[in-house]
Amino acid sequence: MNAPLICIVEDEVDLAQLLDDYLTANGYQTLQFHSGDAAETWLVHNQADLILLDLMLPGIDGLQICKNQQMRNTTPIIMMTAKVEEIDRLLGLELGADDYICKPFSPREVVARVKAVLRRSQSEPASNSQIDSELAVTLDEQSQKVTLFGNTIELTTIEFQLFSLLFSHPGRIFSRQYILDNIYQDYRVVGPRTVDSHIKKMRKKLLSPDENVDIIRSVYGSGYKYEAP
Repeated sequence: MNAPLICIVEDEVDLAQLLDDYLTANGYQTLQFHSGDAAETWLVHNQADLILLDLMLPGIDGLQICKNQQMRNTTPIIMMTAKVEEIDRLLGLELGADDYICKPFSPREVVARVKAVLRRSQSEPASNSQIDSELAVTLDEQSQKVTLFGNTIELTTIEFQLFSLLFSHPGRIFSRQYILDNIYQDYRVVGPRTVDSHIKKMRKKLLSPDENVDIIRSVYGSGYKYEAP
């Protein structure tokens, strides 16, 4: 079995090489690009197992590459940034990135994030029935049923769509605006408070009194995520 290929898109050559050294030492294959244009050209015709993507790049920037990549395939992306003002935007992960990390960072932390995101993406089921065995949570998209610790829970269509979105990307934060754009057929007639209301009702139904587990978490100022305790 081939080692996962990590695409490092970083214009700081020394930093890119440092990440390359740490990832290689941990058994990964690597490929470096020092401009957005070079990375975009390669990604159009090839696919990595994960992309470490700098936000600020010469040529095409990281945000545009992320947008383009999401239209091509589901390769996991970890955004890297030194721009504090972009953190809220990245926290929402509206562009489809799976995680973000702030500069300056420890290369060991980057390796840990890579391992976590790859493990999460590789464990996502390809079928219509999704299962989180640790929490005994199952989601059946055909019957639109959620089972939590053996208890079948009925959700409304909107609630089920919300849960399905969060459940399919554990740990990923979805902003209210992203939810409005992707769940509601006409988000212009609803607002962020509508999302909050539906989330509140869904969480109440999903809260297990026996296990005292709240699997839908709110992230102040950013949105919501599904997270195992």
